[in-house]
Amino acid sequence: MNTYSSYSDKELFDLLKNGNRNAFAEIYDRYWALLYKHAYRLIKDQDLAQDVVQEVFVSLWDKIKAIDLQFSISSYLYTAVRNKVLNLIQRDKVKNNYIESLANFVASSEAITDYRLREGLLKEKIEKEVAALPSKMRQVFEMSRIQNMSHKQIAEELNLSDKTVKKQMSNAIKILRLKLGGFLILSILLKLL
Repeated sequence: MNTYSSYSDKELFDLLKNGNRNAFAEIYDRYWALLYKHAYRLIKDQDLAQDVVQEVFVSLWDKIKAIDLQFSISSYLYTAVRNKVLNLIQRDKVKNNYIESLANFVASSEAITDYRLREGLLKEKIEKEVAALPSKMRQVFEMSRIQNMSHKQIAEELNLSDKTVKKQMSNAIKILRLKLGGFLILSILLKLL
């Protein structure tokens, strides 16, 4: 029986290039624990470290014919583990960035939808209460808040005194404040209209 434990890495690699499974088994036994420790130091996860090392050995077996060894087999294996870990970290980073971006989008779109719904309901309520004002008061209020006309401009256009316009506005605001539930909603009203 041929014992491969006495072979050098170079001899094992040459046998492996020719498809020798025993040479592969010896390389695997020789380096698996060391590569696992190396991978674990880099990613601090036992299962992932095992997966990385397994993938490196599978890749070694699958691509052995194409591998042109520049240095030692140990250098090749350590580099392969490091690259797999870096790819894993990069893939997780991209995945985490995507998940975070998606979560932010969902949160902001829910907030926007909720805001728009509340804004629409509030605007509808405001329009209803403004429409319920006495006609002259409503006209003065709409000219002030919707058309952005000054009290003086409204007074001139409606042929009223400046005091009457101010009184109509004051009364309209009082009524709306009572109907819409407080100064906070009124301040929103004044911004929306």
